[in-house]
This record gives sequence, C-alpha cells and structure tokens, in this order.
Amino acid sequence: MLTKSTLGLAAAGAGICFIGYCIYFDKKRRSDPNFKQKLREKRKKAKQEKQTQSKRRLPDLTNHEAMQQFFLQEVQQGEELLAQGDVENGVEHLSNAVAVCGQPQQLLQVLQQTLPPQVFQLLIQKLPDVGQRLMMGAAAAAGGGEQPALEEEDLE
Repeated sequence: MLTKSTLGLAAAGAGICFIGYCIYFDKKRRSDPNFKQKLREKRKKAKQEKQTQSKRRLPDLTNHEAMQQFFLQEVQQGEELLAQGDVENGVEHLSNAVAVCGQPQQLLQVLQQTLPPQVFQLLIQKLPDVGQRLMMGAAAAAGGGEQPALEEEDLE
C-alpha cells in the first residue's frame, strides 16, 4: 500500500518533470534560428485568413432561405463582436442584418432597447451606406453580373 505522502511526492515529482520538459522544449524552440521568421509567417498567414473571412458575399436576393441565413449569421456575428468589444465590426454586421431584414423598423426598435445609445447611433449612421451597397448588389445580380463581395474598404 502506498501512503498519501508517497503519492504526493510522486505527483510533485511528475509535475516538476513536466515543467522541466516544458522549459527545455521552449528553450529549444526559441533557440531555433528560424523561430522569429516562422512566427512572423504564422502571424501573417493568420491575418490573411482573417481578412479572407471578413470578405462576404451578398446572398441571392431572390432566395428567401439564403437571405434568412445571411440575416441570422450577420446578427450572430454582430452580437459576438460587440460582446468582444469590437464595436465597429459588430455594428457593421448588425447594419448588414438590418439592411436585409424583412421588418427593419421592428429590428431597429429591438436594437435600440438592447444596444448602448452610442452603438445604436453608429448603427443608424451606417445604414444608408449599407442600403446603398445592397441596392448595388441587387442591380448587379439583376443585370446577370456576379454579386460583389463586401470588403473591409467598402464598409467604412
């Protein structure tokens, strides 16, 4: 039978060995001559992926399911970004949702009650631009052209 003190010493020894291994491995990784270069490349790749994800296509305005899915996605992303403190991008997503919403007045009333006043004001200021972009997308889709992507530069 093992006593509690023996088990405690064994656990402490295992913990110390694990921490030692972590320190050794970290030192070995950092001493790699290409560490900084690999880190920069990894960060650059992550930034590019984030920018690629930020580009969204407008849904087919004639497809009710696609519009509904886009609406729900934009509301969810807007709420998540606002919760994380990214007000500008959160407002951007919410304004996209309001622009494609079937009943924008009711949605705006709900948002006015739930959002802080300064965030709601940003949303109201952004709505004309988003509506104009949506109309341009609808005109391009009606003309047979491909629907334009919403890009970061377009949203500002």
